[in-house]
Amino acid sequence: MTENPFDTQGKKMGWCPGCGNYRLLDVLKDALHELDIEQRSLVIVSGIGQGAKTPQYVNAHMFNGLHGRALPVAMGVKLSNRNLVVIAESGDGCMYGEGGNHLLHAIRRNYDITVIVHDNMVYGLTKGQASPTSQLGMKTSLQVNGVMLEPFNPIAVLVALDAPFVARASVGDSEQTKEIIKQAVSFKGLAVVDIFQPCVIFNKMNTYQWFKENTYYLPDDYDSNDRTQAFEKAIETEKLPLGVIYRRDGRELYEDLLGITHIPLYEHEVSGEAFEKMLAEYR
Repeated sequence: MTENPFDTQGKKMGWCPGCGNYRLLDVLKDALHELDIEQRSLVIVSGIGQGAKTPQYVNAHMFNGLHGRALPVAMGVKLSNRNLVVIAESGDGCMYGEGGNHLLHAIRRNYDITVIVHDNMVYGLTKGQASPTSQLGMKTSLQVNGVMLEPFNPIAVLVALDAPFVARASVGDSEQTKEIIKQAVSFKGLAVVDIFQPCVIFNKMNTYQWFKENTYYLPDDYDSNDRTQAFEKAIETEKLPLGVIYRRDGRELYEDLLGITHIPLYEHEVSGEAFEKMLAEYR
């Protein structure tokens, strides 16, 4: 394989040794390289958190925003230039907690962007309190008697809201995760990939070994177009399914509903008369 153009050689990393973010970063860069995406055409947007540092280590355009606000920025980037490959990525707390409302409406609108969620089932940047996906009973520095609430089920919510591409992966399996990310980035529409990755410091429950023992891959004959079957898989708890769980091709994009062309916004010419009209409407 040729040298990966997305590598940032020699840059100091801000993660703990053994963090699952390292593997996810490598898998993401390999997936983008194999898809032959131009660096100048890629924008990665993140919120706040350990997972949200990822774009800083990818040699491409990036925007690091506010906690839970990766999706609004990613949407704006895509609407301003449909020719860009836009990825919104952040942690489970950022995407499902603070950013949960944005995710719900991104599904309704169906932008052509990819959403990658680093799901380590804990808030890693703010020192280990429970996140929306933390397992029942897990003890943290804040939940000293154990988490009392059932974990948020992102896959079930995504399928229930008819998100057009829903997948789950695990960084313990680099090749499978890479292929899932490649499918998501290539998909026309909102593609969400929930990726299990351990926090080796603050989450002693959901380790590499735990994810290996408590997940399984969907069989080859699984029909990801069957929404009922996808929801059945989404609510399984004994073992959690990995793979493309639901896929609905052909759903109309929000960009098309708005009538946005592939001419980037910065190339549009607005006449003086049109500009005055816009100002009048704004006032």
